[in-house]
Amino acid sequence: MTALLWLRRDLRLHDLPALLAAHQSGGDVLPVFVADPALLVSSGPVRRSYLLAALAAVRESYDGALVMRVGRPETEIPALVSEVGAGSVHVSRESTPYGRRRDRRVEHALGEVPLVATGSPYAVGPGLVRKAGGEPYQVFTPFSRAWREHGWHSPAPVPARLMWHRTVESAPLPWDEDPATAVVPIGEAAARARWDEFLEEDLADYDRDRDRPDLDATSQMSVHLKYGTIHPRTMLADIAAHPAGRSEGARRFVAELCWREFYADVLWHRPDSAWADLREDLRGMAYEDPAGAAATPVRAWQEGRTGYPFVDAGMRQLLTEGWMHNRVRMVVASFLVKDLHVWWPHGARYFLRHLRDGDIASNNHGWQWVAGTGTDAAPYFRVFNPVTQGERYDPDGGYVRRYVPELDHIPGVAVHQPWRVPGGLDQGYPERIVDHASERAEALGRYEAARATRPAGGRSTS
Repeated sequence: MTALLWLRRDLRLHDLPALLAAHQSGGDVLPVFVADPALLVSSGPVRRSYLLAALAAVRESYDGALVMRVGRPETEIPALVSEVGAGSVHVSRESTPYGRRRDRRVEHALGEVPLVATGSPYAVGPGLVRKAGGEPYQVFTPFSRAWREHGWHSPAPVPARLMWHRTVESAPLPWDEDPATAVVPIGEAAARARWDEFLEEDLADYDRDRDRPDLDATSQMSVHLKYGTIHPRTMLADIAAHPAGRSEGARRFVAELCWREFYADVLWHRPDSAWADLREDLRGMAYEDPAGAAATPVRAWQEGRTGYPFVDAGMRQLLTEGWMHNRVRMVVASFLVKDLHVWWPHGARYFLRHLRDGDIASNNHGWQWVAGTGTDAAPYFRVFNPVTQGERYDPDGGYVRRYVPELDHIPGVAVHQPWRVPGGLDQGYPERIVDHASERAEALGRYEAARATRPAGGRSTS
């Protein structure tokens, strides 16, 4: 009997437990991807082009057997089950709030046909790492220790003698983006090639160079993890087997993979934290309305015209490439929340629309970490200085000059303070829209006011 394999964030052939389970159920396997309008609405053209490219790649690796459908999954999946007489539907377990609700709707619509969840997009599925008493972890460091102690399975093999179901027509997808516009190649083969390159050239020194956006020293694997063109379990197995696997760089990289799993775990236990403050004691913070008086400075932030070169380089990189270095993400997020005093979800939504690797758990909880409303124990006093951050992590100014050509006439570290350079603003670069020192003081004042007005006995629920 035919088994449906419903792909979502797992667009690959190798190390896919749901595929193995579908094969083992007996008969042939019909792989399907459903273009869900609810998700397409929130995706910008960059994300759609990457999704198209990833789908084209997985269709090729599945020997053309992948079937596309457009519509609500709770309608399309049961219809396809009826069309081919499928006995089961196989998926990777979903952990996002929307994904869990969607899967419950599909499971209900399937009736007696089982929706079988095997594996997840994580090395350790969200909700599985808990304290001895069963409570979820609230802080990264103890979670990371428990996560390593829990461990993970070896990569799943590709089923032998796999048979694809080939009697179903595929629908065209409902958007016009060209997958060739993807800046970074996407798909399982591309993920494997980039990962192998990083292992050989950059893993050992990752701890030293990872904060330098002017260097090509990060893995660039986030987009592959986003679409599941590689599984983190595969990456962890490769690190363990590599000569540099015991290096400080490898240890730091594994910690970054663990951050991704920690944020997914937080969202699993607290789905409300996707778009609301995790910490209750800061919910009285006063913010500016980005549709009111703050609209003009927020637009300058979005366009990369704040007058702070490190911030502007990051925002322009986001718009041109659909990606931004993690160090710069923290700086630009801090600028929006603590220099412009705008609540973090406004920035998180903007990022998710433009990032090619936009992942709701990592993105939104990363924003909360910067904003001081998330999992960090004493966070709000962390206000990133956009000048000193640039001087430290882009010491020759190469990153800024790459994305802000109006400053290409300023050599070296001086590019981070063009207002101090004679003629520094002559090529059209804007004046600073705010004074950072003044806005830092304002942000901390709002923090103290929020703490003073919180209810008696109020505490963090993180």
